[in-house]
Formats: sequence, C-alpha cells, structure tokens
Amino acid sequence: MEFRIADTFTDSLARLTSEEQKAVKITAFDLQMNPAQPSMQLHKLDKARDPNFSSVRVSRDIRLIVHRTAANLLLCYVDHHDNAYRWAERRKLETHPKTGAAQWVEVRETVQEISIPAYVEAGQPTPPKARLFDHVADDALLRHGVPAEWLHDVRQASEDTLLKLADHLPSEAAEALLELATGGKPQVAQPVATGADPFDHPDAQRRFRVMHNIAELERALEYPWEKWTIFLHPAQRQWVERDYGGPTRVAGSAGTGKTIVALHRAVFLARTNPDARVLLATFSDTLANALRNNLRRLISNEPRLGERVEVHAINAIGRRLYELNVGQLNLAPSEVVRQLLEEAAGTIKDHKFSPHFLVTEWQEVVDAWQLETWEAYRDVARLGRKTRLPEKPRRVLWDIFGRVRSSLKTRNLITLARYVRRAGHPACGRHTSTFRLRCGG
Repeated sequence: MEFRIADTFTDSLARLTSEEQKAVKITAFDLQMNPAQPSMQLHKLDKARDPNFSSVRVSRDIRLIVHRTAANLLLCYVDHHDNAYRWAERRKLETHPKTGAAQWVEVRETVQEISIPAYVEAGQPTPPKARLFDHVADDALLRHGVPAEWLHDVRQASEDTLLKLADHLPSEAAEALLELATGGKPQVAQPVATGADPFDHPDAQRRFRVMHNIAELERALEYPWEKWTIFLHPAQRQWVERDYGGPTRVAGSAGTGKTIVALHRAVFLARTNPDARVLLATFSDTLANALRNNLRRLISNEPRLGERVEVHAINAIGRRLYELNVGQLNLAPSEVVRQLLEEAAGTIKDHKFSPHFLVTEWQEVVDAWQLETWEAYRDVARLGRKTRLPEKPRRVLWDIFGRVRSSLKTRNLITLARYVRRAGHPACGRHTSTFRLRCGG
C-alpha cells in the first residue's frame, strides 16, 4: 500500500497550534507503521460523498481525514472535529476521465450560486457580460482538467465570475481557464496511459506526495516546519536537475512547490557552474527575505556557495536596471497619484465614482496593464474587478485617467508598473503564478 500526503493536509496542519501539530505528526507516523492497528480508530464518514473517506482520532477534538483504498492510504486534511467533517463532506477524490489525473473535486451541490455586485447606470439595463469560453469545445475544457460536473458553470463564466469560480476548481483547470481568458494558450499535459496510476500524472504529483519509506516520513514529521519548506520531494527533482535548452516556465497555484523548486534550481546552477553567479528574483520584498533565510538553511554546510547566489525582489532589480539604462528614477509616490486622481475627477461633472474605486481601478487595471489609449481601456478584460463597467462609464473614467497620465508626464514622474516595464522586465502575470528556470549554460 502506498502512503501519500496531500497538499491540503500540509496546508491544514500548518494552521494548527504547535502542540496540535505534534499530536497529528505522531498519529501520521503510527498510521504509516500500521494503519490497521485498533488504536487508530478509523471511522467511516456517513455523510461524505466519497465512500473511501474516514476520520482518525488524534485527540479529543482533532480529527485527521484519510482516503483509504486497497492500493493507497492518503492523508487528506486535519482540523477540529466539525471543520474536518465538513471538509470531507464537500469533496471527493476522482480520476479525471480525460486526463487520467487524480484530483480533488468539490461537490457541486455544496457551492452557493456565485453573486457579483454590479454597477448599474440609472435608467439603463446592464447588458449581460460576454461568456468567456463559448469558443472553447467541451473536449478542450476537459483536457485542461475541468471536472465534468463543472462544465456548465465554466460555460457560464464571465470576466466578473471567473476568479470566484476558479477557487472551486482543481489548480490545473483554474490556471488554464485564466490563461485562456487573457488570450493565452495553456499547455495540455499528456494523459496517462489506460490503467496507469492516476497519481503518476504530473498534475496529480503537484498535489500528492509519496512517502516511500518510514525514514522519509519520519524526517518530514520530525523536522521543524521551516525545514519542511525547503524539503525537495523526489517528484520535484526532475525540474531542478533537467538540462533545459533555454528559458522555461513552470506554472502552478499556491502550495504546489514552485518556490521550493526555484530555490533548489538556483543552488543546483551555482554548484554545477563554479564560475557563475546566479540571481533568483521574486515579485515581493517579503518573499525575497524569506527565500534568503531558506537559502541559508539549504546551504548551511556550504557557506561559500551563498556568495554566488543573490536573491532580490524584482523592484530592486528594476530600479538598478532603470538607472543603468535610462537614468535617474523619479518614481511617483502613491499619495501624489491619489491627489492627481482626485484633481482630475473634480473636473468631471456628475460622475458617481468614489475615490477608493478610482484608485483601485488605476492600480489594478490602467497602470497594471499600462493602458495608453481609450481603445485599450475600452476593450480590456477587467478580471478580478467586481463592478461591471459598460462603455459609457468607461469613457468617463478614461477622461479622468487620461488627465492623470498627462500630469505625470508633465512632472516627469513614472509609476512603479511603468518603470519595471521600461527597465526591460516583463510585467508580472497577475493571475497565474510562474517562475522561469534558466538552462545550465
């Protein structure tokens, strides 16, 4: 019997107190040693849609949810009694009929209808939003990992509902839909052969880790939690040590191990190229600091290796490149941009947009995508924005944003998003988290 750990288990475990975590880890170790021992107290869940779900008593109130078949024992989730049971009642583990990957499927009947607040112009009915995937065949959606029972919901998705819908879908399906909605062409993973283990599919390996022996599980359970964050699972090693022919993009939702792979890749390149310096860049100062700490743990016995691996936020790299290639950076402070928005809005009569809405629309749409013209703003898909905007209110808004752009140019100021682009860096993908692996050359 294969003993596996799901990413949902590690995520839920991290939310418990340190004492609760210790008790859960001991129970997990005992389960691998002998899942049939009477002290485990496996209890079938009567209300679960998946008949293979059982709960394991960890303490008086903590329950560990497992999925047990003749071939696999999977640690799925852990929480206080009622929360753990509710989690299991709303999910089932299935093999996707088209991809062959094992995936969590949220039970459709447990999800409330998606409701999005809408801006409605007085006296004018709001036209329905265009559906995003009318041009995509059912078979193509299935090949991207969309569960069959969620096809109808995907078909109805608009730019206002897509992000909320994505929260209910397996990560590979959510990522593919977001890329399709923004004009991309997501790659399709090859389906596993008929009769093959659904856990062997690349999409499944992002979610489920095999603990091959007692020593491997013991190490995972005994290490402090920060050590777990730099643990490289064998399934991830192929991405670290592969000889790439050029830049490579690795995509995945939160918790799939992208950061860990990137960290190990940087160390691998430094080890295999003794004369090279390696840069690992991220989009957050906080994450850059965390990566530096994890780097020190990872190479604690090779301190000189750290002299050739640099970790920086892309903002710092962008500033350095901008000043090297363009000149002095005059970055517009956020309070100045806010003031310019208020001044420009004051010149437009009878508009109904709040200062908060103007700031967020500027930050998340106009400046984020560097929209330069009215036509670009008129046609942009405003994914993630809850307020619908027909063409007429967009026209009013562009009058405001156009004045702000002119004012910034007159003052010789640029925004954060603009200086990153001018420094030569591609804009950060806002809906799918990615990183790039350089080849070892």
